[in-house]
Amino acid sequence: MDAEHAARRIPWACRRGLLELDLWLAPLARGSAGLGADDSARCLALLAESDRKLLAWLEGRAEAPREFRPLIEFIRKGCAA
Repeated sequence: MDAEHAARRIPWACRRGLLELDLWLAPLARGSAGLGADDSARCLALLAESDRKLLAWLEGRAEAPREFRPLIEFIRKGCAA
């Protein structure tokens, strides 16, 4: 999948139906157009995880897998550059 296609999928994948996750992921959804191919693929892999896991990782109640930790920290900081 190319970066442009992945970047278009990320905002939709960020829409979870769980208010807490929607609030956490809103900055990622808005900023996804600027992500490269590797970052977009990593985002989509993270967003394929269950809502319960994502929320636990973002809230710090569980440790995220190593490959997702930088992205989790990026989201926790509000996706600031």
